[in-house]
Formats: sequence, C-alpha cells, structure tokens
Amino acid sequence: MKDKIRLTTLTTSAGCAAKLKATELIKVLSTLPKTECKELEVGYDGAEDALVYNLDDKTCLLSTVDFFPPMVDDPYTFGEIAAANAISDIYAMGGEPIYALSLMCFPQKLPKTILKDILEGGIAKAKEAGIPIAGGHTIDDPVVKYGLAVTGKAKRGKIWRNKGVKLGDAIVLTKPLGVGIINTAAKCNEASKDAIKKAVKSMKTLNKKAAKLGQKYEVSAATDVTGFGLFGHLMEMMEGSPYTALINHKNVPIIDEAYEYSGYGILPGGLYNNKEYTDGKVTIKDGLDSALVDVMYDPQTSGGLLLSLSRKDAEEYVSKLDGAVIIGEIVDGKNTPIYLE
Repeated sequence: MKDKIRLTTLTTSAGCAAKLKATELIKVLSTLPKTECKELEVGYDGAEDALVYNLDDKTCLLSTVDFFPPMVDDPYTFGEIAAANAISDIYAMGGEPIYALSLMCFPQKLPKTILKDILEGGIAKAKEAGIPIAGGHTIDDPVVKYGLAVTGKAKRGKIWRNKGVKLGDAIVLTKPLGVGIINTAAKCNEASKDAIKKAVKSMKTLNKKAAKLGQKYEVSAATDVTGFGLFGHLMEMMEGSPYTALINHKNVPIIDEAYEYSGYGILPGGLYNNKEYTDGKVTIKDGLDSALVDVMYDPQTSGGLLLSLSRKDAEEYVSKLDGAVIIGEIVDGKNTPIYLE
C-alpha cells in the first residue's frame, strides 16, 4: 500500500516553496514585542539562519527549526532531505550541529510504515551529520510535514552572519539551482527520471563539507539558499551594504533540466513570491533569457551555501570543493543591491 501513495499529491506546495510570503511575514514580525535578553546575540531580526545564544565567554549555542511538506514521493528520501535542510542552517552560521528534535505532522489515516520511513530517513541523515535526534513531537494533521529543531555550537566571535560583505569579495555558491522547478515538474509528471535523480542528490547532500572548508577562511558573510531563492537570500546578504552583488549568469550553476522546464513555464508558486520579495532590488541586464532569470528566483530546498570572501580565498575554496562556483563579486557603482549580467 505504501508504494501506491504519492506523498506529493497530499499537499498543494512542496519543500521550502511552502514558506509563507516573505513580504507578509515581515509585516507580522515587525509588530511583535521584543524580549530583552543580554545573552541573545542574534534573534529573528535580520533574517539570520539561526539564533545565537552566548553560553559563556568562549562558547555560543545556535538554534534553528525547519519543517515542510514533501517534495518527493519516497518517505525515507523525504526524511533525509528534510533533515539535511534543517541542519543546514547551523552550517550556514559557521557552527557545528550537536543534536536535534523532530517535528512531524502526519494524517492518522495513512499507514504508519510511511511515518516510520520518514523518521528513519531523518535519523540516517542526522547520523551522517554526526548528531542524534533525541526526541520530538508528532501531531495528527491532514498534510504530512516533517523537519527538525537543531541545536549547534560555535566559538564566540567565530560565527558567520548574513551581513558584512566587503568590496572586492567574490561570491561563492556550493550547489546548483533548480530543484524547486524540477520538484514542480515531477509533481505534474513532467520531470524525467534523470532530472529527479539530480535534484534528489542535491537536496540530500549535507552542507557539512562546505561549511567545514569555509571555516578555514575569513568569510565576510554567509547564508544558505532555500525558500527565498538565490536572489532573495542574496538580497538579505546585501541589506545595509552600499555595494552591489554583480552576478555573472554564465557562472551560476543550474541543473540543465530546470532551465528547460523553466522555459516551458513549469514554475513553483513560491518563485513569484520571491520576485515580489526582491522587487526593486534586482537589475537584470537587457537581453537575458527569461527562463534563466526565473531560475534565480526558484525556491530551493536544502540548497547550497552562499559565501562572500576574498577573491584569493574564494578561488582556493572552489578548487577544493566539488560543485562550488564563483558566481560573482561585490562591486561599487550599481544602483541596486543585485545586478545580473
């Protein structure tokens, strides 16, 4: 029975594309009362990937939570992807994950073998990250949703923030774009088996190696590319900076089939939300293919790290990490935070 149930047919949205519209969420968050806490170095202000709590003079704790509905039909694979995505926020802050708790919404009517497979997938990916899933919470809900609340640690003063780019920095992306488009194509039976295989491989890959290598360099700013797409997360990285992220479209890694499907107009709804979120903050050079431009807004699930670091360090970094690419640089003299040429 399990094999006949397509998890992606049980939801109207998938993976990180299920996020609420950023423009609406920000309006609500801006009205919330602030709670003073001297140990809290980073809260939800500034759209950082995780909170940072200073435990003592040497150590800080990082905490994050992420969960979403399925973007693949196989329960075990869904568990792996959801866990990799949640743990990524700790890596994106330059931290080391230490344990996690699971969050599960599951319809009572579905076979519990599916529940078991999802949880086992998450446990396997957490084990790969070197951490235990020590417990969690499960509720009956019409739509399957799964993820983790993850706690990590770092040395005080050594965390990465999503602000702080420097003039002349190179911008590095560690995974290709396009998984959101491919997931959408798969949901309507338009994606090839090869395309799905590429997307699943990318989503299942931990950012562990990318983060560990990055810790050897002076990273000016960092985040991971998830639901708000490349441009949405890059815009957050550029906030408050007088400079522009100049992106060379020829250097941006894209899964081939995603570009193809984009040309057919197979696009997730979250992509349009991301365009609204970055409205007025992006300049597109005249003549660029609209299908390619759309991929820049594609909501990613368990996407790669986005790093800003010196050109010398960036070149050394990408030479040591398979799949990592320099996609642009921080420049002066442009009118918007992002310029795609």
